[in-house]
Amino acid sequence: MAAQDNGIPDFIDSHAHLADSAFDGDRDEVIQRARDAGARSIVCIGSGSGGDDPLGSARASAELAARYAGFLFHSAGVHPHDASGFDPSSTIDELSDLIANGAVAIGECGLDYHYDNSPRTDQRRAFAEQLRLARETQKPVIVHTRDAEDDTRAMIKEAASAGIVGVLHCFTGSRALAEDAIDAGWLISFSGIVTFKKWTDDDIVRLVPADRILAESDSPYLAPVPNRGKRNEPAWVSFTVSRLADARGVTVDEMSATVSANATRLFNLASNART
Repeated sequence: MAAQDNGIPDFIDSHAHLADSAFDGDRDEVIQRARDAGARSIVCIGSGSGGDDPLGSARASAELAARYAGFLFHSAGVHPHDASGFDPSSTIDELSDLIANGAVAIGECGLDYHYDNSPRTDQRRAFAEQLRLARETQKPVIVHTRDAEDDTRAMIKEAASAGIVGVLHCFTGSRALAEDAIDAGWLISFSGIVTFKKWTDDDIVRLVPADRILAESDSPYLAPVPNRGKRNEPAWVSFTVSRLADARGVTVDEMSATVSANATRLFNLASNART
């Protein structure tokens, strides 16, 4: 993909929580700053912070994407933190409707054994049901995993055998997890964490094939250096892309084009774009 007319390399933010209440005061301005910084598109994640309403974020993300059709795209899913509120019948029915009405992916879903906000059995059940739905709908899955590598690796392998494709978002896992995801045909996404001083895994950044790497903000979380500690926003994905380019020994233009092409392909953004 070519750079924009202003000379700024374009990019796609593959994972942003723009429906989060952190943006209630200036959401439109945040989106405009992303455009000005070179964002071609943003995938607005429809899960997380659902509490008793595990699909609340999915509905809000769908409404936001409709307001910015062609620039914002949305996913729909149940985060592992909210898995205890997952109902195998009613949740799946509504999730299926959200997917049929424009969601480009299922998630973020997955396993989080660090916080254990939901019982692990509930997390595995909700994750398995969403993987099943991904198989039925042929939608990619966006996967969150923390301190749950053994179960995540096993479920990725099983999913791959069923033809399910996905992305491990905000990757901070082991080389073994990365290798299993790559072997399964999945993608790996990196956030602003790669700009932190504590990041020491450039070898994993280099391990990921060029057609399997994504960049994300995970905003409002994990603002990259030089904005670490602030509320994150999609405009700052440019810092993450620059850091990935440095780790992989390519130009920023090339890295920007790579993550944009990969996000477009994984989420089928060209076909889902509306004017």
